[in-house]
Amino acid sequence: MSKVRILLADDHAVVRAGIRNALEELPDLEIVGEVGDGPTLMEALARLHPDCLLIDVTMPDFEPVADIRQIRARYPALKILVVSAYDDDVYVHGLLGIGVDGYHLKDQPLSDLRLAVQRVLDGERWVSSPLVDKLVSYRSATPGSPLLTTRQRDILRLLKQGLDNQSIARRLGLSVKTVENHLTRLYRQLGVQSRLEAVNYVTQNPEVLSMPDQAPVSFPVPPELSVEQRVTILLVDDNGRYRSQLRRMIGRVCAQALIYEAENIGEALDLARRVAPQLALVDVILGDEDGIHCTRRIKAQSPHVRIVLISAYPDREFHRLGLEAGAVAFLDKKDLDVATLRQMISDVIESN
Repeated sequence: MSKVRILLADDHAVVRAGIRNALEELPDLEIVGEVGDGPTLMEALARLHPDCLLIDVTMPDFEPVADIRQIRARYPALKILVVSAYDDDVYVHGLLGIGVDGYHLKDQPLSDLRLAVQRVLDGERWVSSPLVDKLVSYRSATPGSPLLTTRQRDILRLLKQGLDNQSIARRLGLSVKTVENHLTRLYRQLGVQSRLEAVNYVTQNPEVLSMPDQAPVSFPVPPELSVEQRVTILLVDDNGRYRSQLRRMIGRVCAQALIYEAENIGEALDLARRVAPQLALVDVILGDEDGIHCTRRIKAQSPHVRIVLISAYPDREFHRLGLEAGAVAFLDKKDLDVATLRQMISDVIESN
């Protein structure tokens, strides 16, 4: 029996390595190629004729909806599983609407990724469980009314006040580049092309600023730490939804914790300098940046901070490089639960 041919498309080599390692446990699969941008993907599809494409649609020179529609038309039998860090409506609804076979979030356990691949290959549709409520909410919302995240609503309010990108960035503690990225996705969701059109849209549809975002994730409530000392924690991850989950877990473990968030190296270094965190949780993949490099730079600037690297795609080489960079531990995201966080914070408090 011939093996199922898989093509991996992601602009991060470390993510592709993690996916490859995860899929090696599945029998009768063969990774026939890896690509990192749109043009290379199109060439590889024509040359390799894979049975299944695992793709992060935010690659360079790749237009998610238009290019996936073209791929679907050209290769109707190809199984397409989107593996993305983003749960934006423009991606989830747009891509599912044009016929991808599944949408998997990168911060989910590796066991779920393997299951997603198996389900898609069996002819089923796969949607990561955190997206189910979002899809149901979307269908029950007012037709044409986009569901915005808390961050997007904050930016839209400031946009309506007439603030420019630099002012918005200062007000929200973000980089200008991050604000620009949020605005790009926001314009797509609203179906507008400019700041003026976005302001006009919210003026005519004020309900978008009050619509709730995704239902909160529930976690078991552990007893709080009995220590009264405050702990300053820095969360460095480019996935805002995952940062929110961590923030809620930490808050239930230690209500006294001061929690700061960054989504790239620049923000992380600035916060590390200003707030002197005792503990930092750093994702290995930070958009186009490297969390191991981020760890090395934070340690050089703030040698006393305890850094734990986290990843949805754990790999031995990442672990080795992370420890060499100064991290005290390397954890699979699925293992980062309330009990683990409680132990981390206790260790930080006891070491001070």
